[in-house]
Amino acid sequence: MRKQVAQTLVRVKQFLQDKVSQYNEQLPFIITIVVALIIVVTGINLFIDLTNTIHSDALAGYDARITEFFTSYRSPPLTKFIQFITNVGDFYGYLFMATLSTIFFYFLFKNWRYVFEIIFVIIVAGLSNVALKQVINRARPDVEHLVSVESLSYPSGHAMSAISFYGFLIYIIYNLKLNRWFKTGLIIIFSLLILAIGISRIYLGVHYPSDVAGGYIAGFIWVVFCVVLFHVIDLLRKRMSKKKENLKKQ
Repeated sequence: MRKQVAQTLVRVKQFLQDKVSQYNEQLPFIITIVVALIIVVTGINLFIDLTNTIHSDALAGYDARITEFFTSYRSPPLTKFIQFITNVGDFYGYLFMATLSTIFFYFLFKNWRYVFEIIFVIIVAGLSNVALKQVINRARPDVEHLVSVESLSYPSGHAMSAISFYGFLIYIIYNLKLNRWFKTGLIIIFSLLILAIGISRIYLGVHYPSDVAGGYIAGFIWVVFCVVLFHVIDLLRKRMSKKKENLKKQ
């Protein structure tokens, strides 16, 4: 869904640039931001609705059935693999991926901006998740935990961080000039990784499925918001550059 929304926003922006920019150069950009903000507001409402139902019997039934489905496949070999996947969505996993991203973006594109943006996205997403957990205060599931956990349950920090970090990476990669097959391969890998990290938390018994859903929604909201924020910053920088150029000419 996130990929489809991103593609839609890009198409809307491109269409507006082609058809409307002749009347106002900033209008396509403004309309794209408005569309993105509408998505953010819609996502916030969806997150609030889900949060309001986390103690309902209906949602508890769904959580129980989905959890039972995934935990029924538990086996020692699969558990080792799932623990590896969940570690990819943990601190050291992101540290490793952030290092790889730094090497990739700096040495290939000579651009530190992407690195700073990715680090900003993941750090603030993590801090936001901690705050949300404290406010909502949902206990962990009662099923057997296959990994140790100490924090609260809702929303899933792994799910929120996964879609924030890898989702933002997908956005950047989608907009880079890379080989089409290489780009498509990376997007598929990161998308599957986002899904796998969320499922791993259910399999390991440390999150309800609704925790994971809430984490995905919150992370998606954060990605869209950051995309808008960074575009606004770029716009302000361009305006400042134009003003400096005009002053020099005078």
